[in-house]
Amino acid sequence: MLDDRVCRRVRAILWGLLAALPLACQSRRIPLYQDPMEHQKVERPPLALYEIDWWTPLVLPSAWEYLPREPAPPAADANGGRIIVLTHDKVARAVAMDDGRLEWSFTTHGPFTASALIHDGVVYVPGGDGTLYALEADSGQPLWSYDMGEPLVATPAFALGKVLAPTEDDAVVAVEARTGKLAWRYRREGTASFTVHGAAGPRIDGELAYIGFSDGALVALNVADGSVKWERALSTPGKQFLDVDTTPVLDAAGRLFAASYKDGIYAVERTTGLIQWHTARAGVTDLLIRGPVLFAAGDGEVEALMKENGRPLWRYALRAKAAGAPVAARGLIIAPTGEGLIFLDASNGKARSFWNPGKGVTASPLWSRSQLYVLSNLGFLYAMHLTGGGTAHRQ
Repeated sequence: MLDDRVCRRVRAILWGLLAALPLACQSRRIPLYQDPMEHQKVERPPLALYEIDWWTPLVLPSAWEYLPREPAPPAADANGGRIIVLTHDKVARAVAMDDGRLEWSFTTHGPFTASALIHDGVVYVPGGDGTLYALEADSGQPLWSYDMGEPLVATPAFALGKVLAPTEDDAVVAVEARTGKLAWRYRREGTASFTVHGAAGPRIDGELAYIGFSDGALVALNVADGSVKWERALSTPGKQFLDVDTTPVLDAAGRLFAASYKDGIYAVERTTGLIQWHTARAGVTDLLIRGPVLFAAGDGEVEALMKENGRPLWRYALRAKAAGAPVAARGLIIAPTGEGLIFLDASNGKARSFWNPGKGVTASPLWSRSQLYVLSNLGFLYAMHLTGGGTAHRQ
């Protein structure tokens, strides 16, 4: 076996090579355009929709990782001009938006699966080690930490001076944002059915927090004390995959949208939980609203529906692939598929381009300050600007 000195020397060499890559490539476009469904490289993208502004390596590669995954989406501290990136090597990092420079890092005891919450100069980090960390956004210095006792698998939310953090075992824990002291805890009873990995994040609306659980329930909780305002079953009884793992979305008309993995998409009245419409479509894991359109992503496809009534507008088939949480930017719907990003025209669902930076993209990209930030499964963070857009953007 190699001794510690040799190991440290090898690591230093690898980091030196990785650090040199952005400098070597920052002046030219990275020619990595690929349809992740076809596995065929193309020399040029179908349309020049994007260019790479900078890219920076964050995670030291491991030779024994055959299929690395980075599931936690980047988060924007737009006021501070930085991106907060949580990676599977258990490290939280702040990266400058302008040039990819590392500002600070903070090491935890578990890999991350969800993005950070940034509020009022504080970064709230949902640790895979079961700890919620509060860090100064400017320096990464710890302010407090609270041990939840269970891995945190969804992005926290801020409401009424509290941080609400979902856990892997169907609980929501609220702690005081200033002190890190426990305010309340809400837990669903466990289910004996098979469940989908992951959990929904809370959606805040005034004094209520809406959140889904693995037993198929959508629940409205009072932020003040964690009491239940209402709950609604979105899954018919069964033995597997009842989960409501979509973070709910709201529109200005007071409609709340969530999806059951088993039974499809629901629109409910936010104050009562009464169902307004339901579209049967198994496998939905993420929802996005833009204007009058509701976009849904999950197993096998990305689709667009009229949010008023659930009427389908278009569908894009991913075959055997699954799409992660999409983002909307310049008339495009951009979704990770695990093997790369797919760029769809938001108006008609036609594929405009594909991009695979190597080993694919699992985390949802981040659209902030007119740039797209992408964390690849190899642990590289990319900043891209879009040079084109969808039909709706061009009109």
